[in-house]
Amino acid sequence: MTTSEHVEPDQLEPGQVDPGNTATTRFDHSRLEIVSEAECLRLLGSVAIGRLVYTRNGLPAVRLVNFILDTATIVFSSGPGDKFLAAERGDVVAFEVDDVDLERHTGWTVTAIGHLSVVSDDEAAELRRTLPIRSWLPMDNPRLVRLGVETVHGRRLVPWGKRPRAGA
Repeated sequence: MTTSEHVEPDQLEPGQVDPGNTATTRFDHSRLEIVSEAECLRLLGSVAIGRLVYTRNGLPAVRLVNFILDTATIVFSSGPGDKFLAAERGDVVAFEVDDVDLERHTGWTVTAIGHLSVVSDDEAAELRRTLPIRSWLPMDNPRLVRLGVETVHGRRLVPWGKRPRAGA
């Protein structure tokens, strides 16, 4: 592929930049590429681990969870702890995923925001039959929790040659 060819978003590998799409690429004030909503969802579905950010005793708490993206819904297993209580309350939470290339100083981050909820037992049985939902932790009687993605945004740190110059 040459650097002037356009690549459709669904043909890109996670974190790959479309080299022929510089006309529509937008950057923020820090010169990070602003990732489209569709690309954010694609990137969100390309990784297995994310960070759930929720409130515990009035303070922020962050927990790693393995998850599955089902359309625009994040689904993960939970035991009877703080995450499950947040789902029972219907708390608004954030969920962050990323990928970084430490050698090339490139990468991306995506943050999804929405309300947590507990998946009913009947729906959980169906989801377990149709999706590869498996907790990485040993749990007795894990329950499924869902995060309906209401907003999603992302940023990408592109290679130096693709970043806008200061003042440009």
